[in-house]
Amino acid sequence: MKVTTQEFEDGQAILNIEVESEELEKSQEQAYRQVSKKINVPGFRKGKVPRHVLENFVGADALKQEALEHLLPDLCQQAAKEKELDVIAQPQIEVIEEDPVVFKATYPLRPKVELGDYHSLKLELERVEVKETAIDDVIQNLREQAAIWEPVDRAIAFGDMATIDIEQRLEDQESLQYEGQQLPVVQGSPLPLPGFCEQLEGMQKGEEKEFVLEFPEDHENNRLAGMKYDFKVKVTEVKEKSLPDVDDEFVKSLGRELDSLEDLRKSIAEGLQKSTEEKVRREFEQKAVNALKEISKIEYPPILLDQEVDLMLRERDVMMRSQGGIEAYMQSFDKTEEDIREELRPHAAERLAQRLIMSKLAEEEKIEVTSADIDGEIERETQTADPSMTGYLDLLKSPQGRRSIHDDLRIRRALDRLVTLTAVPAEESAKAEEDTGEIKAEGGEEEEKENETRGTGETEA
Repeated sequence: MKVTTQEFEDGQAILNIEVESEELEKSQEQAYRQVSKKINVPGFRKGKVPRHVLENFVGADALKQEALEHLLPDLCQQAAKEKELDVIAQPQIEVIEEDPVVFKATYPLRPKVELGDYHSLKLELERVEVKETAIDDVIQNLREQAAIWEPVDRAIAFGDMATIDIEQRLEDQESLQYEGQQLPVVQGSPLPLPGFCEQLEGMQKGEEKEFVLEFPEDHENNRLAGMKYDFKVKVTEVKEKSLPDVDDEFVKSLGRELDSLEDLRKSIAEGLQKSTEEKVRREFEQKAVNALKEISKIEYPPILLDQEVDLMLRERDVMMRSQGGIEAYMQSFDKTEEDIREELRPHAAERLAQRLIMSKLAEEEKIEVTSADIDGEIERETQTADPSMTGYLDLLKSPQGRRSIHDDLRIRRALDRLVTLTAVPAEESAKAEEDTGEIKAEGGEEEEKENETRGTGETEA
């Protein structure tokens, strides 16, 4: 075996390897012995066929190909060991010359991550403050949920609930009829078709109306794009929303074990504080990871990105299982699997890069996860999981599941460490800017005095 060239690019090592004649002959002899035991050649027992007869029977090229299929992977393994390559998967092999046999082996190498000076990263952590208007908005939503629909004798307005009889027909198909359909009349609603609610506005109880609606040509569902529906509707009832008064009785009706409006506002404020802090924390984590990514260098082989796309495709299939899975989605939107893969690729690249960076940070910061930590996580999952999910719980306890939990916990702790290292409270950040401004101002005054003195000296001279 001779390694004739060696290149490194895109996280891969590319070797051109020449097969020496002795190696090829030895492999062909082994291939001959194996094939002769499997093939029936007239006039000979299995395993007793002379080599030249077998070559004439199956073809010399076929025997050579059989030999190369076993020889090339072995030579790839030897070459990787000889060149001390840190390989993470089997190489891709391409024969580029026949005589002598020369082939190209492309090895995916372990990703290389060089972190920037993350200790110098300082990012402002937003201060969370719940405003009274936010509490008012939650209370208004609670009123909306507790509202009562009451019949009114007037024309339909946006925000009403209309009870209607509908007769609809799609182009040349038979018409369909529905009676007593209740529909919230919401301006801009896409249901049942864009523009339907706008047609109802101003109609009176007992009034009938016919109209045509069409899906836009650029509708996201290709099967519906451009389709026309003929509608005939009759209004049988109009209702408006009646909101309850905001008082202690309203609070008690919510079933939250609260007795007064003051208790409700306090409870809402605490909930908003917690949820907003979690949101701010998530946004800061992403900002910190992005900042670290900007000052770091990452190199990984394309195979890792392909694997990440595969994973995201499986995740999307699981999420869409109730709607028929990824296959039904592709049919609905007239897309191929390759279309979906290309859509996922940018997000997959971002997710892969972030995971590699956080794994490297965990390594740099010597973050560890113990077996007890993993046991604790499995116990928490067991307590909260549906008892019927026995397969999922068994997977968690398997070596593969425990490894996955280990990696997730390690990255989670690395993220916590990154936040601790980079977060600067908003008030401290503002004070630092003020101090910097004062220093610059003082420096400017001193420089101005020096210029005045220098100017005076020049005049006297």
